[in-house]
Amino acid sequence: MTRGGATASAHADTFTRDALPPPELWPEMLFDLPELHYPERLNCAVMLLDRTIERLGPDRPCFLDGTGTTWSYGEVRARADAIAHVLVDDLGVVPGGRVLLRGPNNPWLAVCWLAVLKAGAVVVTTMPMLRSGELQVVCEMARVGVALCDARFLEDLVAAEVDGLQITTYGGEGSDDLLARLTTKPTSYDAVDTAADDVCLLAFTSGTTGQSKATMHVHRDVLAIADTFSAHIVKPEPSDVFAGSPPLAFTFGLGGLVIFPLRAGASSLLLEKAPPEALFAAVGRHRVSVLFTAPTGYRLALRRIEDYDLSSLRRCVSAGETLPAATSDAFREATGLRIIDGIGATEMLHVFISAADDDIRPGSTGRPVPGYQACVLDEAGRPVPDGEPGRLAVKGPTGCRYLNDGRQRTYVQNGWNITGDVYVRDAEGYFWYQARSDDMIISAGYNIAGPEVEGALMRHPGVEECAVVGLPDPDRGMVVTAFVVVGPTVPRTEETAKELQDFVKSQIAPYKYPRVLHLVDALPKTSTGKVQRFALRSGSH
Repeated sequence: MTRGGATASAHADTFTRDALPPPELWPEMLFDLPELHYPERLNCAVMLLDRTIERLGPDRPCFLDGTGTTWSYGEVRARADAIAHVLVDDLGVVPGGRVLLRGPNNPWLAVCWLAVLKAGAVVVTTMPMLRSGELQVVCEMARVGVALCDARFLEDLVAAEVDGLQITTYGGEGSDDLLARLTTKPTSYDAVDTAADDVCLLAFTSGTTGQSKATMHVHRDVLAIADTFSAHIVKPEPSDVFAGSPPLAFTFGLGGLVIFPLRAGASSLLLEKAPPEALFAAVGRHRVSVLFTAPTGYRLALRRIEDYDLSSLRRCVSAGETLPAATSDAFREATGLRIIDGIGATEMLHVFISAADDDIRPGSTGRPVPGYQACVLDEAGRPVPDGEPGRLAVKGPTGCRYLNDGRQRTYVQNGWNITGDVYVRDAEGYFWYQARSDDMIISAGYNIAGPEVEGALMRHPGVEECAVVGLPDPDRGMVVTAFVVVGPTVPRTEETAKELQDFVKSQIAPYKYPRVLHLVDALPKTSTGKVQRFALRSGSH
């Protein structure tokens, strides 16, 4: 089964299947490993939850919330099944319908995610930082009909004014709140018998033009990332406690904090706020053994490493941006732990190049994860010799399928997923990151499209022109940097710069705002009027 449509779908709402790219534009899918030979019908939530309970029992810890509350596997299943009843019986969700989730990382968000999948629906998890305009785009692109929203984050979702959207809060007050509804629902649910290649989640990612793209992933994909990167590189054990900083709306966080621990029968500490100081302090308090965060987190933790009890840690995973050899070496010297670096993509769902233990070469991303193949291609699609830079290309059991997006032809070429990264492969088969081949800014593990930030700045009445680029930063890898030309009546002061930064935070997710903002007389341009971004990056403006 290598192409879409091979198995009868369980979806009554066929929007996502109809929106898949035509089969000829799919990447080649590889299922070479025996563990990737999945049955034609499976529901990934059943595999992660019910089958794990069958193997290991219902009483083991599953989710921890950081306040001392632990949810067992049996409690998670009972609540997920009750929520599935609410979705179907009260809210009219049918298999294939899209359900948006909005809230910070905590057990309720994870249980809602499982419930949507058990109901055979398609889950669209969003970051709580998204503003109304961004939420409106997501809902319209995915044709979302139902949303489960943390009551504390309701305002922007309501302000999005999405036609026909049914919003149910959780953690709020009143008889309509999800938690109140659960009191009358059965705690068992017969999960929909979905096809392995039924779409089960939509993950949104910013394009280099600032236009969002929705990546489509099927039930089989969810298990595949656990049975490749997690099983072969992270190597989790049932006794492990996972924790990390990435939101569950990022597939890095979804894998590391939900899919991987549940597949292994382990537990996961879900922190609503996990800046480095809080995350590393929680390691000792909760005896965390497997940690997921961006290189920025490890760099900042090194400043106070003696303040943390990291004796329980056995696996540290880094992704989202390149891990400098200096950070890797310093962390190992301070803790004795090697950081497992990796590169993933929302289009691929999770990490596909990595290395662990004695296979690690500091500064290198690693080698293809078992189940994946990777190579470096020139612009014509031909492999380049080892040691020469080129476009990173990858294929495996997961791959890019954009929802109704012409950029599918750019990302998938001749069966390969072209990630937009420039890499060099050495003679030992290790891959070394060089740069992004587009204008994406990767800052502290977040992908930020410069044009989207520019669009937000241009909505300010005092801004005449602007350009946004990523510049090197010792803590964040890259820092979003804006060069802004303001109108003649606007003072060029620090107060104006701060006002513009705050304005961007009000327009788009705050993590995207320009942490550095220069007020300039003019932008460097070519003879045809195009902004010379290379000049801004090089400082030659």
